Amino acid sequence: MSLALQMRDYRLTTAEILYHMPDHPALLQSYIWQELDLAPQFPVLRKFLDFWEHNLDGKLHSVRVGASSIITPAQWQAGTLYTLH
Repeated sequence: MSLALQMRDYRLTTAEILYHMPDHPALLQSYIWQELDLAPQFPVLRKFLDFWEHNLDGKLHSVRVGASSIITPAQWQAGTLYTLH
């Protein structure tokens, strides 16, 4: 995950997308999407959903979103270096 994005308050965002199956519209299918995004506007998720609506057959039913900061001010200390062996 990009530290630069995290420092600009991007958060790990998870969306549960329910959509109608193209061949069986009465049935719903679930898709889990996860990416770094900027709450509360969620521009990355909105771009993905726009792509979905214009290019995929399954009509969107609903989207449930959760977002959490990965780095909080109390956890970030400039100059701290961790080495993995």
